[in-house]
Amino acid sequence: MKKYFALIPAAGVGARMAAATPKQYLSISGVPMLQHTLDAFHHSDLIEHTYVVVSPDDAYIDSITPERGATVLRCGGATRMESILNGLRAMRADLGDDDMVLVHDAARPGLTPALIAKLIAAVGEHEGGGLLALPVVDTVKSTRSGAVQTVPRDGLWLAQTPQMFSYALLVRALALAPDPNAITDDASAVEMLGFSPMLVEGHPRNLKVTLPADIAVAEMYLEQDSQ
Repeated sequence: MKKYFALIPAAGVGARMAAATPKQYLSISGVPMLQHTLDAFHHSDLIEHTYVVVSPDDAYIDSITPERGATVLRCGGATRMESILNGLRAMRADLGDDDMVLVHDAARPGLTPALIAKLIAAVGEHEGGGLLALPVVDTVKSTRSGAVQTVPRDGLWLAQTPQMFSYALLVRALALAPDPNAITDDASAVEMLGFSPMLVEGHPRNLKVTLPADIAVAEMYLEQDSQ
């Protein structure tokens, strides 16, 4: 019977936050951002184990992971894709080809066990895996042609994480991807192999903290949980 594993790439520096520490360690509601992310997987009965990929010289991770049972892999690379691929290879002894890997951004602290369960249940045995995403609701404008144009929003989605694929498929997709800088999410690498990942509607609370203003929004959702 296949099992489900979480993989969190956390080797980035979060340059757009202009903070003194890497973004994933900034405080959200008094707790490091990455800790919220780890807790979501820790409290899910569906997740067999969680792995965190950090840079070899990360000086912060040891203070937040021991009590949450995550395995720290100090093999982060120059790009997100490289970090994930390094992590997958380091996990190889613990996973079978058909086991599922849920790759989740460290900077999405609003993930919940309920969203994890929704993704797993919806994707089921779909061969192309799947990911949480939100349908676009705003009017979309494009300036690619040099002039402002309205783009039909029907069928447009905003990708979130986790993005879940079998171990074998994910390793193959990332290893064969021609340009690491062009792979902005794992699903795009899988799509290049001809697969069509399933889109499972997520939740706005699962936003990615990218800019300083995003912290307040993330805290709003997390505080709702404590009320």
